[in-house]
Amino acid sequence: MDLFATERASNRDAARPLAARMRPRTLDEYVGQDHFLGEGKLLRRMLIADRLTSLIFYGPPGCGKTALAHVIAGHTKSAFKPLNAVSANTKDVRELLAEARQKLEDHGTRTILFLDEIHRFNKAQQDTLLPDVEDGVIILIGATTQNPFFSINTPLLSRSQIFTFEPLTRANVRALIERAVADPVRGFGRWNVTVTDEAVAFLCEICDGDARRALTAVEIGIESMTAATGFDPATPVVFDLALAQDTIQRKVQDFDPTGDSHYDLASAFIKSLRGSDPQAAIYWLARMLEGGEDVRFIARRLVIFASEDVGNAEPQALMIANAAWDAVERVGLPECQLNLAQAVTYLGTAPKSNASTVAIGAALKDVRDGRTLPVPPHLRDGHYSGSKALGHGTGYQYPHDHAGGWVEQEYVPTDAVYYTPTDRGFEATIAKRMAETARRRLPPAE
Repeated sequence: MDLFATERASNRDAARPLAARMRPRTLDEYVGQDHFLGEGKLLRRMLIADRLTSLIFYGPPGCGKTALAHVIAGHTKSAFKPLNAVSANTKDVRELLAEARQKLEDHGTRTILFLDEIHRFNKAQQDTLLPDVEDGVIILIGATTQNPFFSINTPLLSRSQIFTFEPLTRANVRALIERAVADPVRGFGRWNVTVTDEAVAFLCEICDGDARRALTAVEIGIESMTAATGFDPATPVVFDLALAQDTIQRKVQDFDPTGDSHYDLASAFIKSLRGSDPQAAIYWLARMLEGGEDVRFIARRLVIFASEDVGNAEPQALMIANAAWDAVERVGLPECQLNLAQAVTYLGTAPKSNASTVAIGAALKDVRDGRTLPVPPHLRDGHYSGSKALGHGTGYQYPHDHAGGWVEQEYVPTDAVYYTPTDRGFEATIAKRMAETARRRLPPAE
């Protein structure tokens, strides 16, 4: 039986992909996340002291969340139980929690529950964990690619330390590739493999800090070449730039139309436009287009931006934005990216004013919070039967009957000022017009 068990384990290990085989076994082997796992940093101190609390690991794919959980499994004195929220159900969780309680009561041993993709659990399933997390029966380590403040229950968050994982640096990815190529047991050290600097540099750049993608590309490239040589370890194999490019045909964009990347990219896009940086705005536009963002969403945001942040400093901006939206509807992808690019560069370089936005905000506040002002009688509708008897429209002065098409009369019974144009772009002209109107309202000098 032992021989069969050993053979089965060996077969399972041989089938594991390179990224899984190369997972770090100790803290010293772990690469990246120095901001919380470096020497003297919080999580390293917690691990060395074996004083873990419940943790939430939040970050993009391939940055080491699962790898760190496995390091913790080998490092801690607690029992370690992994579950994946995609396949686990409430029954699985309840059984594991019952086992953890029994282990704690019988032997004083706590259990670490590593729940991968915890955001996949709904609110009720997450609530199942809460009592045992609060009582200290289990130490929860939840891994998620989604913003935990949106995807994880607040009571669970309040009892956990949140660690935000960053994409691995180019140096991190290079170190992992070189380790995999040199390792004779888990990697390709037993083969006569040479990986060129150009190939490594390319993978470090295109994988966007995702170690799993980089190692998978290395594995595909080397194994395809060794297969061509008849799997002879002595035959030289060169993993060069052309082979690296062949193993990753297209860069994968980290984009979720309902997740963090959608909102983060949209935020960067609008803030770049507002900051009058067309180079940055075009880059974020390209990111959204390449990631599969709905072009109608982009067009709507441009129309809003044209009024919210450009306004009367460049009145034509709204027409340009609406024309781009119309082109998106009529032309569609891929050609409408040209129309969007034109609108983005125009809006990005246009003079900016939010005076109209501030004006409507202030007026709405007065309408909601202040006393409701009546419509002055001379401005009321005087076209229906009986309106004259009520005095509606009486005393209204028709501006076109006066010199310059203007006449002094009251239009709202308040002195509040809502719209104050800036001195930027066309709004400077509007400011001069308003100043001239205000001057005409002054009583004649004696």
